[in-house]
Amino acid sequence: MNLRDIHTPVLLERCAELLAPALERDGAVFVDATLGMGGHSEAFLERFPGIRLVGLDRDTDALRIAGERLARFGDRVTLVHTVYDGIADAVASAGYAAADGILFDLGVSSLQLDVADRGFAYSQDAPLDMRMDQSAGTTAADIVATYGEGDLRRIFERYGEEKLAGRYARAIIAARAEAPIERSGRLVEILVAATPYAAQRTGHPAKRVFQALRIEVNRELSVLDRAIPAALSTLPVGGRIVVLSYQSLEDRLVKRALAEASASTAPAGLPVELPEHAPKFKLLVKGAELASDEERAVNPRATPVRLRAAERVREDA
Repeated sequence: MNLRDIHTPVLLERCAELLAPALERDGAVFVDATLGMGGHSEAFLERFPGIRLVGLDRDTDALRIAGERLARFGDRVTLVHTVYDGIADAVASAGYAAADGILFDLGVSSLQLDVADRGFAYSQDAPLDMRMDQSAGTTAADIVATYGEGDLRRIFERYGEEKLAGRYARAIIAARAEAPIERSGRLVEILVAATPYAAQRTGHPAKRVFQALRIEVNRELSVLDRAIPAALSTLPVGGRIVVLSYQSLEDRLVKRALAEASASTAPAGLPVELPEHAPKFKLLVKGAELASDEERAVNPRATPVRLRAAERVREDA
């Protein structure tokens, strides 16, 4: 398996451009909070020969593959098995006081999508797992087997923004009464059968339900809600963060966290902003940047990406 054939890092050049001012000094610490198979990290280690990498991932398969890929960089690399809301502890455990540059490349990784038996892809029949960390936790099959109709509807609406959430929840309850739903192919059959023909023309019926199940299994949004503030807290003045999001729920959380960090805390009506009220961060891009048409053509997984970035400009009081 050639790693470069199955994973093209999204927005690599733009990420490097934004993080370069924080990583060009010798000894700078770069945290890849979503290591995956190490595509971004490998490119950064090559481009910035003075940096030290702390790579985080909850997926033990990803850590193994990335470890092999990055072995040639020797002691410049520290890999940590953790969910990314543990970023502050991971940086400290690696022996560093702060992180100079941080990258989050959110969502499901190429490895998880492309290895069929992980159960992430609705286009491939596999055990209904969807755990990013296969060493622990609840599987998608567990959720489909045990959640009541109301809870299934709730996660399909909240995490999948699925208009047919109620119809799909009822179909799952009815189908599991006849036989357990243990494979992705069976779940897809149930969803397709429950979808009106007109709705099938607007996209695959399983897409949003699979997204919702994946987010619920891995607690992705609650983890992200903790992770961005934790990451910001590890940055010194001049430190930078770049976040790549792939769906609106993620991007809203990132947007809110960066907006709060870059806002003045001065009370309304104060004639002069005191230094202690000045923003601690500044935004490095206006709004969310999208991939270019050229990048989307070369790397289709860049199509939905939203990039946001910020730099620390003031220490905490």
